[in-house]
Amino acid sequence: MINWAHVAELYAEFGEDGFAEVLQVFMSEVTEGLAALQAAQSPGEHRNSFHFLKGAALNLGFQDVAAICDEGEILAARNADFISQKAEFMILFPSTFARFEQEWRDRITTAG
Repeated sequence: MINWAHVAELYAEFGEDGFAEVLQVFMSEVTEGLAALQAAQSPGEHRNSFHFLKGAALNLGFQDVAAICDEGEILAARNADFISQKAEFMILFPSTFARFEQEWRDRITTAG
């Protein structure tokens, strides 16, 4: 789920140009975070990657993505099995972002 009210608040706060910059920063951070998650070997590296990606997801209102990252972060911190969360993130993030790209302009006008 995407928190469209949060997206609308960001847009209202930053305006068109500022919001475009927020999206650029978000994609840059997520690209970096995805690479780190894919390259992660140890539970600690996975925990750090999940934590970083959770923050990025929350910044843009990607609640389901953030929840998966939170689960993965907790499991990695406990040295428990987090592989399903990693796999789920790799599937959920692209579909969530695709939906975001398609719908955000329409949704911010109805979210407020």
